[in-house]
Amino acid sequence: MDTLFSRITYIFDPLHAFYEHERVYRKISISLVFLFLCSLGLIELNRQGLLPAELAALLPRNHFYAVHAAFTVILVLEVISLIFVLPCSFSRSLGKQFEILSLILIRNAFKELSYFAEPLSYEGNIEKILHILASGFGALLIFALLGVYYKIQKRSGEDGRSIDLYGFVASKKAISLLLLVSFVCMGGYSIYQTLQGIEHPDFLHGFYTQLILTDILIVLVSQCFHPSAKMIFRNSGYALSTLMIRLALVAPVYYNVLLGAAAMLFAILLTLVSQHLFQQQRKL
Repeated sequence: MDTLFSRITYIFDPLHAFYEHERVYRKISISLVFLFLCSLGLIELNRQGLLPAELAALLPRNHFYAVHAAFTVILVLEVISLIFVLPCSFSRSLGKQFEILSLILIRNAFKELSYFAEPLSYEGNIEKILHILASGFGALLIFALLGVYYKIQKRSGEDGRSIDLYGFVASKKAISLLLLVSFVCMGGYSIYQTLQGIEHPDFLHGFYTQLILTDILIVLVSQCFHPSAKMIFRNSGYALSTLMIRLALVAPVYYNVLLGAAAMLFAILLTLVSQHLFQQQRKL
């Protein structure tokens, strides 16, 4: 079993180090700027009727689609970071998912701009403006609560006694590798459908369903290494927070903010209660 864990770690760690390397991050950031500028240029050419008919049919004619595309790429990069964070603690993984939720709400706010006619006008767009305000302030609320969540995590008493930490982390790395393969396949198929002009739902929403199942799987795996009722309850509660996030993604405007904030508050209260229980356990 140790040999299998070693091989998994041998594959996962170099991938993680490569993706998180500062040089790679800088290149990705430069590519993102280039993508945004190219998108603006292609959209303008399409508006002027200077593109071939086949290419023009695939491209939008609203400049704000370039903003939406840029934030979609940022979101994809953050999801990949989340996959690499999964082998860390449950609390850190959940925090990353809340970061992604705040980014999704920001992206939704910019997505509303794509429904405006150019130049921008207030008249006839009151409902869209309200949607932008709801998504923007919702993202701000979740981001602010995330600061509280991270602050109390520093005081959280995670009990690591009687646990094969190496085996547990290696098991989560194996799950992360499978999840990464699934994410690449789903993303590739989504790009294929887009190029073929086939309408399809946002593949990120479908991937979040996999994340829920993955979190539950990790909870079950953790029970093999740490059969503690308190840890199982806490980790299951974090998985429930993930479910609330998934519901927030598919909920209509306004309700998605309420569900996201409820998930955030639930995670904060769960952390505080778990911290208190772990402290009481140490006194025994």
